[in-house]
Amino acid sequence: MADEKSYGWAGKILRVNLTTGAITTEPTEPYKDYIGGMGIANKIMYDEVPAGTDPFAEESKIVFAVGPLTASGVPLAGRTTISFLSTYTTDNQVVDAHTGGMLGANIKKAGYDGIILEGMSETPVYLCIKNDNVEIKPADFLWGQGTRATAEALNRLEGNSACVASIGQAGENLVPYACLINSRNHSAGAGLGAIMGSKKLKALVVEGTGPVNVADPQAVADLSDYMLREIVGSNNNHVVPSTQQEWAEYYDAGSRWTAQKGASWELAEGGAIESGEPKPGEINTVGYRCLKSLKDEGPEALKYTIKMDGCHSCPIHCYSDMRVPASKAAGGYEITGNTCVPNFPFTNYMIKILGDKTTVEALSDDALVWDQVTGSTMDDLGLWCNYGQIYRDIAHCYATGVFERVLPAEEYAMFDWDAFANNDPTIVPALLHHIAANDNEMAYVAYGPLVWTERWNDPEWWNDPASTLINVRGWPVHHAHECFAQVGLLYNMMFNRDDMIHSAVNFQGCGLPLELKQQIAEEVWGGADAIDKDKNYTPMNEHKANFAWWSIVTDVLHDSLTLCNWVWPMTMSPTAARDYRGDLDLEAKFFKAVTGQDVTTDDLYKAGAKIMTLQRANTVRSMKGADGQMGSIEMRAIHDVPTEWPFTQDPDKQPFTEGTIKQDKEDFQNGLTMLYRCFGWDEEKGCPTVECLEYYDMPDVKEELASLSLLP
Repeated sequence: MADEKSYGWAGKILRVNLTTGAITTEPTEPYKDYIGGMGIANKIMYDEVPAGTDPFAEESKIVFAVGPLTASGVPLAGRTTISFLSTYTTDNQVVDAHTGGMLGANIKKAGYDGIILEGMSETPVYLCIKNDNVEIKPADFLWGQGTRATAEALNRLEGNSACVASIGQAGENLVPYACLINSRNHSAGAGLGAIMGSKKLKALVVEGTGPVNVADPQAVADLSDYMLREIVGSNNNHVVPSTQQEWAEYYDAGSRWTAQKGASWELAEGGAIESGEPKPGEINTVGYRCLKSLKDEGPEALKYTIKMDGCHSCPIHCYSDMRVPASKAAGGYEITGNTCVPNFPFTNYMIKILGDKTTVEALSDDALVWDQVTGSTMDDLGLWCNYGQIYRDIAHCYATGVFERVLPAEEYAMFDWDAFANNDPTIVPALLHHIAANDNEMAYVAYGPLVWTERWNDPEWWNDPASTLINVRGWPVHHAHECFAQVGLLYNMMFNRDDMIHSAVNFQGCGLPLELKQQIAEEVWGGADAIDKDKNYTPMNEHKANFAWWSIVTDVLHDSLTLCNWVWPMTMSPTAARDYRGDLDLEAKFFKAVTGQDVTTDDLYKAGAKIMTLQRANTVRSMKGADGQMGSIEMRAIHDVPTEWPFTQDPDKQPFTEGTIKQDKEDFQNGLTMLYRCFGWDEEKGCPTVECLEYYDMPDVKEELASLSLLP
């Protein structure tokens, strides 16, 4: 009898053992309650990787996973979630990395919902997947190469239609801040590259040419048109333009809807292409709305812009393809890609080192070159920025004399440190290649602040607002309390790395006036007081807790379906006729159209909360308690702990007064209690309970935690 056709899911998971060379497949079916992406990957990590495993041990695993919506025709459904053990935070907990580009679509079209990588090769290899044909091949000839040269060589060897996802020298050398790069500049960070390097896995080459079956293709097409015509905005779902335009009722200078008259892709093939003023309802001009190079680097960037590019199935295209000859001249690459973090290096280096904003502003025309030199070099090395942390740490360690104090004199003298003051970006490739070699003292800056601040005796950096370190376990802010106060600070605590949540910040920066956003807040989270005016915050309340819970759950849901949380969810719309309301049921509508399963939005939110609870259960199981023993339920006391500076910054101001983002410790603890309650976790400890594990239908997790005495 023929196998029953699977809609949405490919139906099987690929398992590759790099020690034995065994390549097998197994059904996806047992994991479908965890949807896909983050859910499937975290469940496999929970089931198969024992608590306390060293990230670089042979027993450590990497799980790539896509979701039922990946490559199905749903807009912005092209991402991949990868789960593994952290290389740079306390206790090496399970973390997730996420990447766009073309990797996820090819995994899905090759016929897989996930790839489990286990074991450890003795020699360098790459994994080549072409539909059902899966091979482990020698990669000696690639070892020592950057990600660009690796991709070029493997595309020539295996075909240009394949997606190459590779590590660079940083991963080979086991730098904890090492990442994976696919499609030239699409990264998956959090130390993934180092674990691949420990397994001697240089790259994945994936080419999928098979179909992705959907239950109702016409419904998918109709929903897609509806979304593009009425609902979606620009990058981060900003729904008003950044400049005043004839069609728009509102505009906001901070919006990422940056299309405007006179703004062009000036290096476009065949001549400059002006973005103009694309209007809501024009499906074919949605891709002109986002000029990310203009947003991040200013008007100077337009003369370098080839086009706006993006991931599989993305109509927004937040990725700037640029040609910057001065970047190549300074030791970077001429063809660069700019999405978000590459706009951090210049200001981090210069403001910290020069200490003079006037000087920085005088150099602003050169900022783009610094940023592209830094970004292109980092990506080629496969060196991860940790949301800008490495830039902040390098600048701090030079400006405050840490490097001069701790580096051997010969090592410190290797670099022309005056290059910073002399506006000479050639210092950046020299520093980054040195760090990526991981054979010197400076390389510890890429082990993360948990390591280098202790090794170099600089504990004060943790509580300096300039560090942006937000959790004592080792990660920086990612849209924290500067984004809706307690809401952002709460969700910055919940994961085992920076949270990467954009559901809230999308809403914050969408461009609509506060009064209109408060109306939407009342409809979605139960009260207008779920949000405050920027830098004019009020104490914690239940509606803010609902907002924080929703932000976490929607992010996890999107990383499981998989959808791009840099645009989803559709909380608001650019369409005045809709009174700027979005459609928060779109995920459920697409899910039904693709899989044939009739689910509600509440069903999907419950699944997202279940997946978050699974990761928290894994953290409980593998987190060391105050006594140093493996396993602790004291999440509030040990895990969800901010650094001090959010409560001590602006010493002349009090929390809940206008003009500060300063937080109050007691209020934050109240917020934790309210958020735990939303998930059904223990309100004192912050850990899963018997009741919540039963509610989320997780009997196996309940049984194991009970056997370990890890239920309150």
